[in-house]
Amino acid sequence: MSAVEVPTRGRLLGVDPGSVRIGVAVSNDDQTVATPLEVIDGRDRVGAMQKLVDLVDEWEIVGVVVGDPRNMDGTVGPSAKKAAGFRKRLGATIRVPIVTYDERLTTVSAHRNLGDVGLDSRQRAGVVDMVAAQVILQGWLDQERR
Repeated sequence: MSAVEVPTRGRLLGVDPGSVRIGVAVSNDDQTVATPLEVIDGRDRVGAMQKLVDLVDEWEIVGVVVGDPRNMDGTVGPSAKKAAGFRKRLGATIRVPIVTYDERLTTVSAHRNLGDVGLDSRQRAGVVDMVAAQVILQGWLDQERR
């Protein structure tokens, strides 16, 4: 179980933080299936935080799973440091528990999934971040069910 307790019923939000785009996914109430939701413009940090607050309220979110982009060897690099800052700002903005999930290779997996359904690289650009958020959230859900 995670150090932070997340309710076992109710919708969760999955977030793939990025400096340009923030991918967002949502789970069902049973926390068994994650679905891509949308991509938020990450260049406007204030607007992005407000949009996440709005999504938490709109979807009645009980917890948030944020991707932790570690290096392949598990060390903390520049991306992980930026993500930690993002999580800290998000935690100061919303009032639901936030947990992290190791997101190594989630974007690669998202690109592969989108390629499997026939989307070319240009078509993938608009949706890959929310699919990466789905992969993050689904990975966390599957891990917690074990």
